[in-house]
Amino acid sequence: MSLADARVIDIHAHAVMEETFGTAGEFGPELTEEDGVPVFRIGSYKLRGVKYRGSAFMDPEVRVAAMDRAGIDWQLLSPNPLTYFHFIPAAEAIAFCRRHNDTMAALASARPDRLGGAAALPMQDVPAAIAELRRAVRELGLKAAYIGTDMPHGLDDPSMDAFYETVCELDVPLFIHPAPAGIDGPAASPALSKYELDIMLGFTMQESIAVATLLFGGVLHRHPRLDVCISHGGGALALVWGRLEHAAHKRAWAPDHLHRDGAFAEQLGRLWYDIHMHDDRALELLVERVGTDRLVYGTNFAGWDAPEKFRVPTMDVPLADNARRLLRG
Repeated sequence: MSLADARVIDIHAHAVMEETFGTAGEFGPELTEEDGVPVFRIGSYKLRGVKYRGSAFMDPEVRVAAMDRAGIDWQLLSPNPLTYFHFIPAAEAIAFCRRHNDTMAALASARPDRLGGAAALPMQDVPAAIAELRRAVRELGLKAAYIGTDMPHGLDDPSMDAFYETVCELDVPLFIHPAPAGIDGPAASPALSKYELDIMLGFTMQESIAVATLLFGGVLHRHPRLDVCISHGGGALALVWGRLEHAAHKRAWAPDHLHRDGAFAEQLGRLWYDIHMHDDRALELLVERVGTDRLVYGTNFAGWDAPEKFRVPTMDVPLADNARRLLRG
């Protein structure tokens, strides 16, 4: 099996690697136990009760066996969203990303028939992120850039143009996925601290904002060869589509290039969307908006919300072929 002939390709699968522990200085990451319960620490944030060691998150043989049971042929492994480290001092973030990418490349190269890897990047220092992406792709053979939705500057900040140009130059896709707000950056609304709403609704909000920022900030217009994949179907994009489109035509700040009939849908149709959405009706609405050519399968493999078995929801779409185009495979 390989990426070239895989029938089921999962592009949403995070990995945790022992070799990265302690490489971000005081921010960790660190995996310990308290009263027999595993505790994953990132700075002052603690995630309790998630079994990383001995699970598919950390053990590649356990992962591959679980992939076999789930009917998944090949996975793109990506950074753990808890460890984007986009808001910590740049030196610690750079050190973590270098070790992460070295380890990710070794992991993927040991099982290229089943696994590929995406690069973690220190986005608080754009020149350093560019340098690390070049190293990760050209020297280590990683297949994609992977970043969070939030960092000290916006996705539409002028400083990011050089980064996007490098992504295009290296001919790799850019994956954007949220992290729980407040781990190493600004805190979210206190309302999101209840019931894990920071993950269930906060992620949706961050993804929706990221899509709108790329659109209204002109990023997709300035970089027509840029391939960006947004997790979880782009958040609430399909639902708020009409409101955003109305703003594109009516608000004075909306960029001129969106005023042309069809330009709004054309721009959003250039994004790629991971269909890990848990709702066939929501997916059907997304398909109505953007079509199927840029949909890819994702699972959040081994996570709390991962499906037990591969299933294409109510569609006859060549998702693996889409993933191969996205991954240049």
